[in-house]
Amino acid sequence: MDTRLQSLTLWVRQFSGFEDAEAEPVSGDASFRRYFRVWRQPQSGQPIPFIVMDAPPEHEDCGPFLAIARHWHDHGVAVPGIEAEDLEQGFLLLEDFGDRLMLSDLTGNNADTLYREALEELVAIQQLPSPPDYALPPYDAALLDREMSLFPDWLLEQHLGMELDNGTRCLLDTTFAFLRESALAQPEVTVHRDYHSRNLLIRAGTGRPGVIDFQDAVTGPITYDAVSLLKDCYIAWPEERLSRWLESFRKATLEKGLHHADPDTFRQWFELMGMQRHLKAAGIFARLAIRDGKPGYLGDIPRTVNYLIRASSRQPALRHFHEWLAGTVMPLIEEKIGPAPALEDTPL
Repeated sequence: MDTRLQSLTLWVRQFSGFEDAEAEPVSGDASFRRYFRVWRQPQSGQPIPFIVMDAPPEHEDCGPFLAIARHWHDHGVAVPGIEAEDLEQGFLLLEDFGDRLMLSDLTGNNADTLYREALEELVAIQQLPSPPDYALPPYDAALLDREMSLFPDWLLEQHLGMELDNGTRCLLDTTFAFLRESALAQPEVTVHRDYHSRNLLIRAGTGRPGVIDFQDAVTGPITYDAVSLLKDCYIAWPEERLSRWLESFRKATLEKGLHHADPDTFRQWFELMGMQRHLKAAGIFARLAIRDGKPGYLGDIPRTVNYLIRASSRQPALRHFHEWLAGTVMPLIEEKIGPAPALEDTPL
């Protein structure tokens, strides 16, 4: 019996218009959170949908979500409005943005428009200070290192069964240090930290995407969210389009005074930041399968590691890492998970 669902339903039914509400599962995500849809029955007119977030307090702290949601919403960012909250039980009643994920709607014909709108919303987010009641954590060296360590700990050793000798560990340490220093050298902005096509929703009546899953926001490198969006672990685009979108973003953030980088410097930040993120993501996908019983994410590992191979091939300082990744790691991934899709196989 799902006792949390029972408690959630009783909680929702205390509010006017929700007396007979039934919670319909919408989705879960890569955490312990779950989402349900409920309907408010007004005295006249059509029922109005809302989302209920179920975030068990022993696993999830709703405080950051609430602080960021209210702050960003007050400053015009398209995040769900908060209808009601119960932090003790871990329940939130939220505005419903619908189910049309950007990923599901993307085609070669509409991509320019959807990415332009997503990047415009990102520029707005980057200009915001921390919420007054919640200081965003820094994306510091310790956090960057913890994230990159997920790659050897969960993907290489636990999922692929690799035994890492001292030489390999030294190679990884050197690579991680190179990526860490690049990230820390970038100008700092507000970072959503998971800004990609599965966390952006297409809404009726507006071109602005609905932004979700922002509770882990930090203050950190200016290119991080652009990497999440443009080098998405769930879809890849041809280099020509990616470069055009990135340059548009560079110019927009330059005009806002968020950095002073020329195109080559900004692209180098972007490439190295992408490597840090994809090391993290590949490790998380393996951890989700092993620890959390969510094997569906394994299929995204070959694409994610392929991004790493492509990016490292452009970095003379990472030649040895590139050769090891392409010659040793990727063959194991293809053997145990599946072949890597081409990074330019998305329709023009």
